[in-house]
Amino acid sequence: MTVLTAIDPTTGAVVREQPAATAAQIDAVLARARTAFLDWRGTSFAQRAALLRALAAHLRENIEELAPLMTEEMGKPLAEARGEVGKAAWAAEHYAEHGEEYLAAEHIASDAASSYVQHLPLGTVLGVLPWNAPFWLALRFAAPALMAGNTAVMKHDPHVPGCAAAIEEAFRAAGFPEGVFQTLHAATEDVESVIRDPRIQAVSFTGSDRAGSTVAAIAASEIKPAVLELGGSDPCIVLADADLEQAARVSALSRIINAGQSCIAAKRVIVERSVHDRFVELLAAELGALVVGDPREETTQVGPIAREDLRENLHRQVTASVQAGASLVLGGEMPAGEGFFYPVTLLTGVRAGMSACTEETFGPVAVVMVAEDAEEALAIANDTPYGLGASIWTETRRGEELARRIEAGQVSVNGIVKTDPRLPSGGIKRSGYGRELGPHGIREFVNAQQVWVGPANS
Repeated sequence: MTVLTAIDPTTGAVVREQPAATAAQIDAVLARARTAFLDWRGTSFAQRAALLRALAAHLRENIEELAPLMTEEMGKPLAEARGEVGKAAWAAEHYAEHGEEYLAAEHIASDAASSYVQHLPLGTVLGVLPWNAPFWLALRFAAPALMAGNTAVMKHDPHVPGCAAAIEEAFRAAGFPEGVFQTLHAATEDVESVIRDPRIQAVSFTGSDRAGSTVAAIAASEIKPAVLELGGSDPCIVLADADLEQAARVSALSRIINAGQSCIAAKRVIVERSVHDRFVELLAAELGALVVGDPREETTQVGPIAREDLRENLHRQVTASVQAGASLVLGGEMPAGEGFFYPVTLLTGVRAGMSACTEETFGPVAVVMVAEDAEEALAIANDTPYGLGASIWTETRRGEELARRIEAGQVSVNGIVKTDPRLPSGGIKRSGYGRELGPHGIREFVNAQQVWVGPANS
């Protein structure tokens, strides 16, 4: 029997074990989801909104019990974990408030007496989610799907079974009918059969581009829609006319949120040569002041890497880049002691082809590259198979003009790249396709049904 195991990355100790669902249990989950859909699709937007608001209230009222689960299972500092639970609640509240408006019928003139497009639910949506933001990613997937009238089955990462169970319990406590939202504790090898099951109508996947390619191929072979939010090697361009102090502060924050284990973190900071040395001084000061330690301590800003294998791969990327000619300004040494900690690290002199540039770095490693001017900075920024998020620091109007030339699904001008329930996010190239959040996200898993009403106009 496969067992899903949660290991506390602060100590390396096993903290939770969850037997993976059997074939019979998987079948029961899918059967409940299908049965629930037949009733749920007939509920009103007001009814769905009331339950989403109750869910948000439950999450906010139980932050002190829910946040430590993330700290325990994947090492998120408590302050960040509390913020994540609050953000998950915000997603539920946002779609409760705006879902009906986002899905309003669109009347389009034609030869009909009346013609319009209405947005109807598809059925059960499967969410396959990673470990790095367990509560936020669950609500980012579930809130729009449920508000649209779909039911949801969440297959969470096997390393956060406690978080997954708590999320399902939150929906139950909020009063959602049985089967509308369920956690499926399935082993990774069982995901393909779940995607292929005719009771699943669509798939939302967040994870690596390699795994996303597999999920996309399976879904496509069954002719099922999918949304993929995959990895990133997000550029942060700092030009000579930028506010360097602010750019350094925000770049440091973007790099170390969740110990740098974020798809939309600033991973390649590309700085115009004339301000490169000054910017590196500012960035090094910001990074060097960060407190790395036990994520249960309120003063900790950077916790451990979630898994030992991830830490080893991160250190390989740093070591290989230094061997290839990068300069190590901060960190870069594997620490002794228990847990999967890695120091805040700053590499400069990074060039195309180095591991820290060509691969996605998932950890507190900041990479600085130099560009002669804005044109070269754009070329370096786009020289990646990924296209998730990007940021640019320069005069505002110039930044907006340059944003059009950046190959990414999301660009921030003079600010941090972040996800927001009000705004769509997603990638291009190997960072995926489709959009989540905002009005675009809720329309991914609906039937945009055209209705033509006669008689025809003469």
